[in-house]
Amino acid sequence: MTQSTTHQRGTRGVVPVLAFAGIVVAVMQTLLVPVIKDLPTLLSTTPSNATWVMTATLLAGAVSTPIMGRLGDLYGKRRMLLTSLAVMVVGSLICGFTDDLVVMIVGRALQGFAMGAIPLGIGLMRDMLPREKLGSAMALMSSSIGVGGGLALPLAALTAQHADWHTLFFGAAGLGVISMLLTVLFVPESTVKAQGTFDVAGALGLSAGLVLFLLPITKGSDWGWTSGMTLGLFAAAAVVLVLWGVMELRLKAPLVDLRTTARPAVLFTNLASIMVGVAFYAISLVLPQLLQLPTATGYGLGQSMVVAGLCVAPLGLTMMFTAPVYARLSAKYGPKVTLILGMLIIAIGYGAGLGLMSAAWQTIIIAVVVGAGIGLAYSSLPALIIGAVDPSETGAANGLNTLMRSIGTSVSSAVIGMVLANTADHVGGVAIPTMTGFRTSFLIATGAVALGLVFALFLPSARRSVRTQLRASSEEDANLRAATEALAGFHGRVLSPSGTPVARAKVTLIDRRGRQAGSALTDEVGRYALPVPGDGSYVLAATAAGHAPLASAAAHRGDDSAVEMDLLLPGGSDVLA
Repeated sequence: MTQSTTHQRGTRGVVPVLAFAGIVVAVMQTLLVPVIKDLPTLLSTTPSNATWVMTATLLAGAVSTPIMGRLGDLYGKRRMLLTSLAVMVVGSLICGFTDDLVVMIVGRALQGFAMGAIPLGIGLMRDMLPREKLGSAMALMSSSIGVGGGLALPLAALTAQHADWHTLFFGAAGLGVISMLLTVLFVPESTVKAQGTFDVAGALGLSAGLVLFLLPITKGSDWGWTSGMTLGLFAAAAVVLVLWGVMELRLKAPLVDLRTTARPAVLFTNLASIMVGVAFYAISLVLPQLLQLPTATGYGLGQSMVVAGLCVAPLGLTMMFTAPVYARLSAKYGPKVTLILGMLIIAIGYGAGLGLMSAAWQTIIIAVVVGAGIGLAYSSLPALIIGAVDPSETGAANGLNTLMRSIGTSVSSAVIGMVLANTADHVGGVAIPTMTGFRTSFLIATGAVALGLVFALFLPSARRSVRTQLRASSEEDANLRAATEALAGFHGRVLSPSGTPVARAKVTLIDRRGRQAGSALTDEVGRYALPVPGDGSYVLAATAAGHAPLASAAAHRGDDSAVEMDLLLPGGSDVLA
């Protein structure tokens, strides 16, 4: 009884705590949007230099997501989650105490580093939660990017309007500390870890390539898209990323397994993620400007900063409430169908938005519809990724997927910013966005979603995946029978509480350092076989649908003998540890 209670205490708060962490780090992306036009004055610098305050966060977030995901796979996802949050808190405090541009940029880069928390949270959920709860939990965690961004706008606007703008950073630091404390109290460390070492050269190469690629995207409007600086950085990015890819393919333990990334289920999911990212950011750029433009323009809605934020807030709230809807739809039709449905809803929202820009209540309708579509689409992405990769690669794979979304938002910011600038009217030296620019931006978002739909259609269907899994199962069963007879190590069966063999259960071997030393699936009669790397103490962790997980201590002498060990899984409400 005590063991059962302990386990429940260890996992009861996992979903809300991890979702809160995701929302907190997503807030960093939109924290300064309400004061962005005032940054040159606040920091005593030029408008072009002030944009680095936003660019630094974006670049750091893009670089950190795949790196922190891989570090989490190797050394513990909870540990790296706490590290990400701690760096964010330090960055927030640095920003809160400075008015110097360079120091502010450093602090904002540290804030962006926390974006790696989102793939880490998804990985922790996969490792801990029973299958029936995993869908809605990952959907909420994946949507936290939009939820945090949407909710931050009105709160940040209210704070900036009635208090010193540095209060924004102190508030962010406070949220980070609360998130860390909740994580320590309610989120246990995952026992699923990858083997190998961290690819330092790969991390440096990917970081350099991403910075060289994203920098001209975010600064192209200032530098000129055909300038030598912009084109040179794009060319350098291509060279660095190609060389990085060649190096990664030659490593046994790369930062990013490009062979896995090339699988259709992973490749087309990541491509669709870029397009969803483009669509998500378009509404965040258009609606606040439309709402705050004066009515004298003939189309502006003349709302205050706070009211504009409140009108856009339903975007994030709808994404949050979409998570349980996604879980039901995905359970019945699969994440591929849910992704396609989400993108269709996004297209409907933007299509309707072309004619719904004449009143504040109309912008709320657009935000709700687009938010529902983005919520379904974002919720589908981690399910598609984890269904195509090994559990020990969950953090790195979801980190790369989060990176793809960041690239989409970066491209959206650059393209739509260019469209709004080129279609603006200049009155008294001030550029005023036009309705033509707003509608063109919505058309671009619709086109991105249409391209994303094409990518989604190339995803393997559920039936095809099942057939592939069945063929693989037959091969695995044959290999398992041979291994049971030939290999020294741990052998046995996985049984239900009634003694019935459990087929397709996963058995993971964990060494004394908490690292995964091997894994296997049981055959049709519940048998498993696991070789061991050497003598010593181990833990055998067994998981299966409909059962609580089991962790059982075991020892091996390291000679040629085999240890026979049956694993009795608890029922859905009991836990044996």
